[in-house]
Amino acid sequence: MEHPEVDLGRDETTEERADRRWGDLLQELRVAQTGVQILFGFLLTVVFQQRFGQLTAGERHLYVASVVLGAATTGALVGPVAVHRLLTGHRLKPETVAFASRLMALGLFLLLCTMVCSLLLVVRVAATDTTSLWVVGVMVVWFAMCWLGFPLWARHRNSAPEADDR
Repeated sequence: MEHPEVDLGRDETTEERADRRWGDLLQELRVAQTGVQILFGFLLTVVFQQRFGQLTAGERHLYVASVVLGAATTGALVGPVAVHRLLTGHRLKPETVAFASRLMALGLFLLLCTMVCSLLLVVRVAATDTTSLWVVGVMVVWFAMCWLGFPLWARHRNSAPEADDR
């Protein structure tokens, strides 16, 4: 017997909730996948540029780390599609959504790591080591604010008990 669940005022069954969450997740994945694929494509072309031979051993290691992280990010963000395809028709939609959501969270973490390595490589080539560490540090804080800070702040702000009439 299926029990309706209430999700923030929504009266929907487990399956209806899974369908809605899957649609939301697909929209988010479309945005993330496009950006990651473009970044990964650019990373793949760097090795074929003439100036690549002038990179130091440390910069080459950063490049390889960026490419590997970009590939891992792509795998994590495309993974939900494969999971859905393999589990469609097996009455596992809620489980599929939960697993795909975890893959997407992992993909976003890997994207952060890819961005850090890529930025560090580019800024190290363009500026001093000290400057590059500061620039990348500021960008990590920016990503953390955009991806975690603002959403958590909004969630906390909206979950607080209502104050007196103002």
